[in-house]
Amino acid sequence: MKPAKIAVIGASGYTGLELLRLLLTHPYAELVCVTSRQNAGQRIADLFPRFSGASAADLRFIDPDPDAVAASGAEVAFLALPHGVAAGYASSLLEKGLKIVDLSADFRLDDKEVYKEFYDADHPAPELLAEAVYGLPEIHRDAIIGARLVASPGCYPTSISLPLIPLLREKLIDPTSIVTCSMSGVSGAGRNASLPLIFCEANESVRAYSVPKHRHLSEIEQELSKAAGQQVAISFTPHLVPVHNGICSTTSAQLTADPDQVQQALERAYADEFFVRLLGKGGCADTKNVTGTNFIDIGWDYDSRTGRVLLLSAEDNLGKGAAGQAIQNFNLICAFPETAGLQNF
Repeated sequence: MKPAKIAVIGASGYTGLELLRLLLTHPYAELVCVTSRQNAGQRIADLFPRFSGASAADLRFIDPDPDAVAASGAEVAFLALPHGVAAGYASSLLEKGLKIVDLSADFRLDDKEVYKEFYDADHPAPELLAEAVYGLPEIHRDAIIGARLVASPGCYPTSISLPLIPLLREKLIDPTSIVTCSMSGVSGAGRNASLPLIFCEANESVRAYSVPKHRHLSEIEQELSKAAGQQVAISFTPHLVPVHNGICSTTSAQLTADPDQVQQALERAYADEFFVRLLGKGGCADTKNVTGTNFIDIGWDYDSRTGRVLLLSAEDNLGKGAAGQAIQNFNLICAFPETAGLQNF
């Protein structure tokens, strides 16, 4: 099977670093282009010494110019860029014949008005929204296969949507009763200098943030509404915890069916999914078991006192929540084995 030639646009952040780690050992990926304005001219091994000795360690970062990216021979580009910036590169590179896996929020939403509400700006490329596929493989695999433009989901939406979608599809919970609290490692905020994220501020501290309307609510509610067949609004509170990576989400909702049907619904949805590990009733997902991987672990329990089901999930925000899932999407659009480059435990 012939490898695909790969470009990573914005390769110097935490997500870009994880993408490089996975791509440099991927059996069907040939890294031919990496971009970073700040680090242009440096070799990958200069910026990330851990990759010294890798096949592409001597590849030099270039400025993120679409013509230069296309000239590298890249066939697929991963966009690890901020929202509002990624869309312009997606448009230019699609015109040049590349396929795109976008890790920003620019193409995750179907509605440009919802984008404007949550991201405080007009959508930069609304003409592409109808073509973009939401890259949650366990839910949208058929649409992802062969797509030109895949929008990899956010980290919180992955951890929240995958446990809930089967229950909403089968009408097992009241869609008006969903409450989620999530905890994320500091890497989820990106690789930037910000006072609340420095060691002495974040260490030995847990705090909520982006209350009451985190931007990821937009795509969470979009995907849950599709599953429920009606508009869904949830209460979502994210927290920052003093670890590097990992997300732990606890979701509760009013159960409208027999508790035994919860496990049955999850098994019908995910029994054959390699990257979804079902822990069963009473299973409490732990981030230490998923960091550095593309797995999401899902457990659940039933609170008979309140009549609510508890859904418990853990993932790596840089793995299944970002770079790992992007590689999973890459494998699908290029017709490679879906687990290629991701079978690390």
